[in-house]
Amino acid sequence: MVLAYLRRIGSLHTNPVYRFAHEYSVGRRNYSARGSTLEQAVAAFRSVVGEDGVSLGTAVRDQHGRDESMHRCCPPDVVVWPCSVEEVSALAKICYQHQLPIIPFGTGTGLEGGVGAVKGGVCFNLGKMDCILDLHQEDFDVTVEPGVTRKALNASLRDTGLWFPVDPGADASLCGMVATSASGTNAVRYGTMRENVLNLEVVLADGTVIHTAGRGRRPRKTSAGYNLTNLFVGSEGTLGLLTKATLRLSGIPEAVVSAVCSFPSVQAAVDSTVQLLQAGVPIARIEFLDDVMMDACRCYSSLPYVVAPTLFLEFHGSKSSLEEQVTVAEDITRGNAGSDFSWARDAETRERLWKARHDAWYAALALRPGCKAYSTDVCVPISNLPQVVVETKRDLMQNHLTGPIAGHVGDGNFHCLMVLDPNDADEVQRVHQFTERLARRALALDGTCTGEHGIGLGKKALLCEEVGPQTIKVMHSLKAAMDPANLMNPGKVLLHIKIIQVYHLKSSLPSHLGKKNLNQSDMKPNKTVNVGVFSGTDLISCVGWN
Repeated sequence: MVLAYLRRIGSLHTNPVYRFAHEYSVGRRNYSARGSTLEQAVAAFRSVVGEDGVSLGTAVRDQHGRDESMHRCCPPDVVVWPCSVEEVSALAKICYQHQLPIIPFGTGTGLEGGVGAVKGGVCFNLGKMDCILDLHQEDFDVTVEPGVTRKALNASLRDTGLWFPVDPGADASLCGMVATSASGTNAVRYGTMRENVLNLEVVLADGTVIHTAGRGRRPRKTSAGYNLTNLFVGSEGTLGLLTKATLRLSGIPEAVVSAVCSFPSVQAAVDSTVQLLQAGVPIARIEFLDDVMMDACRCYSSLPYVVAPTLFLEFHGSKSSLEEQVTVAEDITRGNAGSDFSWARDAETRERLWKARHDAWYAALALRPGCKAYSTDVCVPISNLPQVVVETKRDLMQNHLTGPIAGHVGDGNFHCLMVLDPNDADEVQRVHQFTERLARRALALDGTCTGEHGIGLGKKALLCEEVGPQTIKVMHSLKAAMDPANLMNPGKVLLHIKIIQVYHLKSSLPSHLGKKNLNQSDMKPNKTVNVGVFSGTDLISCVGWN
């Protein structure tokens, strides 16, 4: 990742240019080695949550140090289970007193290593805080604790005529979905988590409790002050612990119809999508699967569809309005050479269809039994989707990689489900290089390196490239203001950087210079500076000063 970034920086000449440099200081600090400090903290934890609310067990810590990603397990030093916001605040104050990192944990379904305790510290498992607190049916909102999952909420809402539509596939905790700004198959109509959060209760690093829109407030809109709610959406636990979320609900549609249609090319499928949206069809879901993914899903889920680029569609509305939507959709797809159009009108057929889409991960794994999977996650403007998909498929073939494609084509977000042998070092390296190229391909087409999985451990340098040095500097200022000791989920989202003034970079990067701190006198115009490179997630060492 960073090697490619350094290549992009290239050779800099006489005019000073601001670039990023990462201090090699985010390696794991083993807090358990501090002995009495951790013992004192654990004793204090037990006074708050009891003996059963604290664990130092190796198996428990390992379980809390990994998610569904390919990132290595980074277990915390201790795991705690608070049952209320008061306990979360008390535990955070203890961590703050002893300068112990805090890592929030929901259900462990993340895909970017967000729960890894890269500097040790304390994992806050929020699963016991699983109450649905306040439901306002007439206002279409609900307040939940962090342990409530998406499926649990919708099960409780079943008899109310309401539902929470954001569906990332996994049964993630709702506050975990807030933390990563998750979305999913329904985003084209109902939006992502960012559009569906009205208020948050947050415990900051020092134990302070805040309400981002004011205690108990749940207006549908506000122009009062800074939007702190959106600040915490997508913050991945790096700014605070989410202990309550007030969410926007939607009415369960009167009628639902799903459909499947195959196409001769990616371009034809995407053209149909754009034309459907331009025609004002209020489509609820529109998913794209390439031919490789369709073949995998046919075998795994016993689907009766052809192996070709395919759209899965779903329409929500009244019975009368659906008939019109169906007619328009058929006309548009057939106008783009769509064929094998198949409608799923009954609930059982629809559920089987969408279960097959959500089982795409397992279908991809079945292509190579015994291997592991890694999901890429990029998003581009819809008009650029055909180009990025075609170039990505060519890249996969040229490098002999298995990576079936599935995506939320309605908003330009797609995933390559990379299937690889983790014991094959050459294949792992080729997959890593491919994901770097894919992310930069998306950035070159006005997109983002992550549509819904988050930055986590692996995309920090890409975030720097995506938003630029001044924006990163603002992000660091916000982080420093809210968490000056860097205790909240350290090592995630932001590289630990200094904005530096660099005049030259050599193309060769001697490893012995990796940890060298240069003197101020070394930073002169026309003088060449070496940058040391490390292996692992955090690669660049510091080469200068502001």
